[in-house]
Amino acid sequence: MPEDKNSNLTYETAIKKLEQIVTEIEQGNISIDQLSEKVKEAKALFEFCITKLSSIENDVSNILKKMPDTLNQSNQNQ
Repeated sequence: MPEDKNSNLTYETAIKKLEQIVTEIEQGNISIDQLSEKVKEAKALFEFCITKLSSIENDVSNILKKMPDTLNQSNQNQ
């Protein structure tokens, strides 16, 4: 999957594309000639999703770590 396609890719779109590829493979709708390319595309989409989830997990974790400090400051001002 070319890098420029990933720049506008969202997690939801990647998951939908992955599901579509899996369905095509399961139903036998992919020729042997296309199989290798579809598997490569699926691998790239999977890696994109893992990276995205990891990034979001880190972001949420950082936000949650800061929340008690924010709540304590708010309670002290009351």
